[in-house]
Amino acid sequence: MKSILIVDDEESIRRTLSQALQDEGFGVQTAASGQDGIEAIRAARPDVVLLDIWMPGMDGLEALKQIRAEWADQAVIIMSGHGNIETAVKATKLGAFDFVEKPLSLEKILLLIQNASNIQDLARENQALRKQIQRDRKLIGQSEAMKQIQDLIRRVAPTTGSVLITGENGTGKELIAHHIHALSSRFNKPFVEVNCAAIPEELIESELFGHEKGSFTGATQLRRGKFDLAHCGTLFLDEIGDMSLKTQAKILRILQEQKFERVGGSTTIAVDVRVVAATNKDLKTEIQKGNFREDLFYRLNVIPFQVQPLRERKEDIPLVVNHFLKEFCGIHGRMPRPVTDEAMQLLVDYPWPGNVRELRNLMERLVILTSEAQEGTPIQAADLLSHLESDAMGWVPTQQQNGVSSTSLAGIGSKNLKDARTEFEKEFILKTLKENDWNVSKTAAALGLERSHLHRKIKSYGIETT
Repeated sequence: MKSILIVDDEESIRRTLSQALQDEGFGVQTAASGQDGIEAIRAARPDVVLLDIWMPGMDGLEALKQIRAEWADQAVIIMSGHGNIETAVKATKLGAFDFVEKPLSLEKILLLIQNASNIQDLARENQALRKQIQRDRKLIGQSEAMKQIQDLIRRVAPTTGSVLITGENGTGKELIAHHIHALSSRFNKPFVEVNCAAIPEELIESELFGHEKGSFTGATQLRRGKFDLAHCGTLFLDEIGDMSLKTQAKILRILQEQKFERVGGSTTIAVDVRVVAATNKDLKTEIQKGNFREDLFYRLNVIPFQVQPLRERKEDIPLVVNHFLKEFCGIHGRMPRPVTDEAMQLLVDYPWPGNVRELRNLMERLVILTSEAQEGTPIQAADLLSHLESDAMGWVPTQQQNGVSSTSLAGIGSKNLKDARTEFEKEFILKTLKENDWNVSKTAAALGLERSHLHRKIKSYGIETT
């Protein structure tokens, strides 16, 4: 049942309106003054407030200001006499949802209440979704580098300065941009993302600035661009290092003037947009090469963020691993799987060329590929090795990580990396086959491979299983 608070100094209006709304199934409270209305809201928040303008003592406008100060999301409908339309319009500018003229029309009041309630429900749903997003978009880590990032976000978010986030692919640059927006005063305004590397050069201007109908072949209607859509919010320009010099010049102008024209248009559009940019390139090197504008770099680089790769903050890896395992076990309905110390050490020592994104993908893959027999069992080092690139950034598992004897490793010491990897894989498959009494199905499950895939490897290495 929706609750309504009627605030009006005329007892007859309170009584008549209260009865009519109760007959429509609403729960109704009444208050005879602005101050009494404020107290009623403090006692029990209503879904909608019907507030009269002219009242002795605290009038409707003053009451509205106080309601807005204490409960920014409270839906308020102003009730106004014939001569007070100008005042009612002023009230809507102060944050009232709408106004209705006296003598009151029950039909119109019911429509306004319904509309206000719907918007209120959407606002609450949006707030709940925003909280859920914040839970899902956690910045995981307790390393000094991650603590510095988190502290910088808290200090930077409330400002309006442009932000430039640099770091390797998969380090979480987009996640940082989301957190900056969520902790800013723009949190309830749009967060608009643009992947500058994914949009063809001939379409990037239309994508960013929009276009007028008929401005080029295929432009059959007016289209708003990303800057327009991000008005009063945040625009995230990902991979800005891949943007052409021509488009860079237009971005620079918008950042300087907060104005632009659509493609094919002559009307200047003013916008209020905070820009957060990100790139995996060294923009100072790109400037020297003539690929990036120096003036745009300094315009964007008001507040720089340098995100460390995962391999340089190894103490965060166990936290990230456990976070993703818990998340994906929940999503896919699997029993939680702990990670053995040996397997975790393997994950910590791996260089993660794809950073957090690669680790996230691996944890989801392990959860999805968990067989019935593996449900709830610990993840072993053997479960991981077939999924990790043994030659990634020069990495080869150590004997402590893989359990292979020092004798077997000694034989590959003088070979190149490719040969060493091949020899190691053959030795590891042989070892796992022996541990599983040469049962190919069990060995495939232990290695995390499809049975047919393991058969091909056994054949290619000339391993005899019988």
